[in-house]
Amino acid sequence: MAEALVDVLWFIDGSEDEQMDQDDAVKVMEGVAHVVSTLSKDQQQELIALLGEMAAAETNPARREFLEEFPGGFGLIDDLS
Repeated sequence: MAEALVDVLWFIDGSEDEQMDQDDAVKVMEGVAHVVSTLSKDQQQELIALLGEMAAAETNPARREFLEEFPGGFGLIDDLS
């Protein structure tokens, strides 16, 4: 499930204006940030660990960077403090 979520968000993040309305893209990204903020602390930590594993195995440097920045970009790091 996390892999599918990352795939969708990676596509949205890299979309140009003619591929996707940028206001809609922001709404989707904010919606995901809200959903992950409602996860329990254990679930958030599990997702962070999974994203770290995915980043370590990723061969595409841009996608690896996206995975590494995901926890901070979607509020997981701040929520854990």
